[in-house]
Amino acid sequence: MIKNLRQEALEYHKEGKSGKFEICITKPFSTQKDLSLAYTPGVAEVCKEIAKTPEAAYDYTAKGNLVAVITNGTAVLGLGDIGALASKPVMEGKAILFKRFAGLDSFDIEVDEQDPKKFIEIVKSLAPTFGGINLEDIKAPECFEIEAKLKELTDIPVMHDDQHGTAIVTAAGMMNACEISGKKIEDLKVVIVGSGAAAIASARMYRHLGVAELILIDSKGVVHKERKDINLYKKEFAYPKAITRAQAFEGADMVLGLSRPGSIDKEDIARMKEEPFVFVCANPTPEIAPALVRSIKPKAILATGRSDYPNQVNNVLAFPYLFRGAIDARSRAINYEMMIATAKALAKIAKEPVPKSVEEAYGKELVFGPDYIIPTPFDPRLIVEVSSAVMEAAIASAVARKKWDISEYKAFLKELAKRRCAN
Repeated sequence: MIKNLRQEALEYHKEGKSGKFEICITKPFSTQKDLSLAYTPGVAEVCKEIAKTPEAAYDYTAKGNLVAVITNGTAVLGLGDIGALASKPVMEGKAILFKRFAGLDSFDIEVDEQDPKKFIEIVKSLAPTFGGINLEDIKAPECFEIEAKLKELTDIPVMHDDQHGTAIVTAAGMMNACEISGKKIEDLKVVIVGSGAAAIASARMYRHLGVAELILIDSKGVVHKERKDINLYKKEFAYPKAITRAQAFEGADMVLGLSRPGSIDKEDIARMKEEPFVFVCANPTPEIAPALVRSIKPKAILATGRSDYPNQVNNVLAFPYLFRGAIDARSRAINYEMMIATAKALAKIAKEPVPKSVEEAYGKELVFGPDYIIPTPFDPRLIVEVSSAVMEAAIASAVARKKWDISEYKAFLKELAKRRCAN
């Protein structure tokens, strides 16, 4: 099966025109007049307009619908540091996800530079080209410094999806799991197994949502203040005193696995409450087998990173629509207000009746409950509901430079969705 997958994947990328996308011309370009307008001398008039009013770049160029997918190839999927060039198929894949799900154009840019300061300078210098920057597959802890500095140095939305995408989707699942089980977010005891980019970002997101008791576990055990071997990002979530792994899991309401297969065991699950939230996101093999979790805690609410189990934690539920709303708002940044709005919109969609087309695509009935706490990636409502929620949050948090009427924006998104599906 793996051999067949390898061959099919290689053929998929190589057959016909190599790669997964191409650039298309959007204006008439077949006459001498078209040439004079698209290039010299006419284009000079557009250049002068932008030089006089930089914001006009959004009206006269592709900037307002263009996202950069940028990496240095240091943390690619489960492959690790394979380098910038080898990461290109993944970045092309991210580019077509932006196009397919949100109608956003995208360039993938693979930067052969591992020094964070040099990488930051390179990306900063490219920023004028784009309406937003999606950082991808950059290893921790450097990714935290890179994202934070680029947010500071640029005036367009910047987000490292490996951090925040998982945080947003699992936060949506946590909200709905609380509603199903009658728990309150502020009362949860949450254990996070893993300490990389997604783990730290998820901890930050949960703290913003009100989770008071967060326990981080890395490869050496519980992260606590008495340890001398933790970086400044882990220190944010260091437990006040030294405790054992058993104590961490005792009475826990939720475990989020962002580590590797086998990093959560049956004893851990047994120590949790009777109706725990078990989100195990290692892919393709979760940190603990869902069937084993069910055998220990039959009422557990489960989510994984796999598409063949209920409640798939998939970043594609978040990043295309978050960027769509942010770029349409001409936002200066992507902030926590916008990310939380994304999570809440996802949680809300899951509670509403599911379109027939979605149920047909998945071959089953989908009803809000333990096996359906987050929407599916092909839900047509995502672009309208999530992007408009992001727009509202951008306006409310004063980072939007273009303030749409929300009803008009939803109408725009619905029309965009129709055109996207037609293509």
